[in-house]
Amino acid sequence: MPYTPIAATLGYVLSHDGREVLLIHRNARPDDQHLGKYNGLGGKLESGEDIAAGMRREIFEEAGIQCEQVQLRGTINWPGFGKQGEDWLGFVFLITRYSGTAFTENHEGSLEWLPLDRLHEVPMWEGDREFLPMVFDDNPQPFHGVMPYKGGRLVSWSYSRG
Repeated sequence: MPYTPIAATLGYVLSHDGREVLLIHRNARPDDQHLGKYNGLGGKLESGEDIAAGMRREIFEEAGIQCEQVQLRGTINWPGFGKQGEDWLGFVFLITRYSGTAFTENHEGSLEWLPLDRLHEVPMWEGDREFLPMVFDDNPQPFHGVMPYKGGRLVSWSYSRG
């Protein structure tokens, strides 16, 4: 059977001083599978859209800011992650330069600037804690991981760099 994951972007916007990251606190929709969790910004790619353009569009739609510099930090294959067990393939970006003022909320929840050294304090998907250090590290090599989920729980995590 062919593997046909949902292709998506996931972006982390750094503050101008590089000390904080813009996250969404998914607290607006009771039916949200991410309810209560903090997450990066992003979403599904549109037909005919390249990965970087999709990331820029999603950040603009969700936060109201224009991405001026995006870096692909890695890719993650999330088998079984979707609400109905769908497979996802994510392209993870770090946005190091942007213009505009970020929204304080959108239809999915509130947008918050959190200090990088406090990310461990907020609720998020358990798998995010595995790859987030690589999003913000100084290693120029992208990471490529596989992070299966079953029943909303992380099963395992493996990755390579380069």
